[in-house]
Amino acid sequence: MTSEARARRIGVLSFAHYHANFWSEVFRDQGRLAGIWDDDTARGQDAATRFGAPFHENLDDLLGRCDAVAICSETCRHAELVQAAARRGLPVLLEKPTAHNLDSALRIADTVSQHALFFMQSFPKRFDPVSHYLREQVLTGSLGTLSLVRIRHGHFYGLDPEFRNRWYVRKALAGGGALLDEGIHGADLLAWLFGLPEKVNAIVSHAALGLEVEDLGIANFTWTNGLVAELTTSFCFAAADVSIELYGSAATLLVSGIDLASRDITQSGFVRIYKHLSEPRQWQTVDLTPRFKIGQFHHQNALAFVAALDSGSPAPVTVDDGLRAQRMIAAAYQAAAEARCVAIE
Repeated sequence: MTSEARARRIGVLSFAHYHANFWSEVFRDQGRLAGIWDDDTARGQDAATRFGAPFHENLDDLLGRCDAVAICSETCRHAELVQAAARRGLPVLLEKPTAHNLDSALRIADTVSQHALFFMQSFPKRFDPVSHYLREQVLTGSLGTLSLVRIRHGHFYGLDPEFRNRWYVRKALAGGGALLDEGIHGADLLAWLFGLPEKVNAIVSHAALGLEVEDLGIANFTWTNGLVAELTTSFCFAAADVSIELYGSAATLLVSGIDLASRDITQSGFVRIYKHLSEPRQWQTVDLTPRFKIGQFHHQNALAFVAALDSGSPAPVTVDDGLRAQRMIAAAYQAAAEARCVAIE
C-alpha cells in the first residue's frame, strides 16, 4: 500500500440507512473517516458524535475534503448524490438497491459511464464464503443439471411498530417494499450464479402490514435453459431455517443461517448437500459458516471498497451488477401489476 493510498479519506453521505454504521466502523478503525454529511442535521450530528468525525451541514464542503464517498441515503436520493460525487471525480460506494426505480438506476449508470467513475455497488452476499461455494458448485456442474432454485430473503422488522413508521416503507423514498429492499439481494445472487433470467412472473401482497409498500413479494424467474428460480421476500419472516435451495440432477444443496429468520435460531449444519448418485445416500454437512452468522456481514462492502481503491483494482461489484438486479426486480413489479409474464431486457 502506498502512502497516497493510506491517506485516502472517505466521507459518509447520510445515515438514513442503518448500514452506514457498519461502513463507518470500518472507515473509522482504519483512520479514513473524513466526515459525515446528512440532510437530517440531528441524525448526522448524532452519527458524527458516535464515530468521532466532523459533521458537515454543507455537502460540497465535505466533498471537497475527502477522496471517496459512501452513500447511505434514502434510496430516492442515490442518483443526485452519485452525480454530486461524480462532478468531483470521487469514487463511490453505494448502498443497495442502486435506485428507487429503473429510470433512476439508468441515470446512475450513465453518470458512472460519462465520468469514468470508480463505482462499487453494495451487495454483501458477494463476500460470503458460502456464496462462493455455491458459485463453484454451479460453475463446475457438480450438482448436475439444475431444474429449480429457491431463495428466501427477508427480515422480521415489519413486526416492530417503529419500523413501520420509517422511510423504508414509504414508496416515494424507498421505491418499493420487501421485493426491492430485500429481494435485490436474492436477485443479484441469482444473476451472479446463472446470468440474467429471460422472464418473470410475480405477486406482491400488502395484507400482513397494510403499508403503502408490499410486505411480501414472490417472483418466479426462468432462464432460456429451463431453469426456474423462486425468490420470496418479506418483512415478516420471524423464524425459518433453509433459505437457499438448489435442486440438480446429481445433487441437492441447502443453505441456512444467512438471513435474519435463521441466523439466531440455526446453530450448525448451515450448508448441506445430498448426492443422489453416490453413497452414502444421506445429507453431508459442508464445513462452512455463513458470514452473516459469524458477524461483520455488511462490513465486507466497506472493506472491499477500500481494498480495491488501495490496490488500484476494479470494483468487485459494478454498476452493471446493480443495474442487472434492478432490471429483474423492476420486471417482477411489472409482472405483478399486470398479472402476466414479463420479459427481462
